[in-house]
Amino acid sequence: MSRSPSPLLMVLIGLLSFLLTLLMHRPGQFVTPATAQTVPAGGYTLLVEAVAQQVYEQFPDLPKANTYLSQSEGTVDGDNTLVSRFIRYHRDIKKRPTRYRFDWKLTFADYLGVNETMTPDRYPGFSTLQKSPLESDRQFLQALNRQQRQDLVNFLAEIYRPQTGASPSDPATADQNSPKPAVVTPDQPTLSQPGDAQLLMP
Repeated sequence: MSRSPSPLLMVLIGLLSFLLTLLMHRPGQFVTPATAQTVPAGGYTLLVEAVAQQVYEQFPDLPKANTYLSQSEGTVDGDNTLVSRFIRYHRDIKKRPTRYRFDWKLTFADYLGVNETMTPDRYPGFSTLQKSPLESDRQFLQALNRQQRQDLVNFLAEIYRPQTGASPSDPATADQNSPKPAVVTPDQPTLSQPGDAQLLMP
């Protein structure tokens, strides 16, 4: 004849079940590593493919370089573009912040061969594409002139910079709130123009 559980044991089991249920239903308290990699400093999620699409809309002359075959399907992976690989290398491989121009410049320096060494086995697409796109991507980015590189750096930093009023669940709003990159960067002050002194007069 089996003994029935004591009332104290039943209370403890019930309390433990309640606490587990409470913890499981509190969204935002626990973030998995995979999710954390896609959350920039602003706290809202930006998918790499969505950012890459915005870049190509702003810079239509950039090559997509998305004709590589996937290892699993053997078909062309059209979403695996030059820009998406550039972002993944910066963010996922090098773990650099996405909101600062300086860090994007460091990544460009890698592609130009004047900073850290890049290897095919630590480059986006190595485990998913039949052929490593590293050398081809480096050639494309090395072909950009200094101003084109600066414009791309500015645009990426603006996309990932937290925007006031941006919806946490709608990455498309980043495109509407992000200012377009200017030719003159903040660290390059503009020269005064004739008549500017008149603006200081009461």
